[in-house]
Amino acid sequence: MKIVKLISLGLIVCLIIVIHSVAPSFFPTLWDLLKRGDIVDTARYIDSFGGWAIVFSFLLTLCVNALGFPPAIIFSTANTIVFGIVLGILLSVLAETVGVAISFILLRHFFRDSAKKIIDKYPKLAKIEKYSGEKGFQVMLIARMIPYIPSVLLNALGALSAISFKDYCIASLVGKIPSTGIEAIIGHDTILHQENPTRLIVTVIIAAILIIWAWRSHNH
Repeated sequence: MKIVKLISLGLIVCLIIVIHSVAPSFFPTLWDLLKRGDIVDTARYIDSFGGWAIVFSFLLTLCVNALGFPPAIIFSTANTIVFGIVLGILLSVLAETVGVAISFILLRHFFRDSAKKIIDKYPKLAKIEKYSGEKGFQVMLIARMIPYIPSVLLNALGALSAISFKDYCIASLVGKIPSTGIEAIIGHDTILHQENPTRLIVTVIIAAILIIWAWRSHNH
């Protein structure tokens, strides 16, 4: 297991070296944007990649959710500014789901101790037995639906529970539609000084339909 961890760490270091070699300004620029939390500048930086912007944003959003920080709302909002509401939310939901799936695998199989340390910081969340067995899907689905919950907490809880990888991914995908949609729309309208309640209502309706479908499909 230690060898696997070392290999994983080595691959991450190699990836960082390759990225730095190809684009030396990438990490300093990204760090500055994250430190300032400037969503508009983040959107401009994503857009600066031109035809590769959507690929870059997908990978960036994926990595953020795999790591559990910084807040994904920075990138989901930036995506709606660059690509529009519908495509921006769709891109964010898919990238975030892939990211939390990767985090689930890493935390469950390679870094369980790290997951336990995260949960230990929050005594009320330490009772992870409710995430096990038949109720795991429903609990994760509901948890993912709630906006602004730190992704790192749910990643750790899922990894330490008995929920299957398939159920975890489906619950995360469906649950992220309302939470990511609401976060992104509110952020988009706040920054661009727009108000369109219809978008929120449509997002909630679509999310409700998908949630009911996922819940019934799982029970059957």
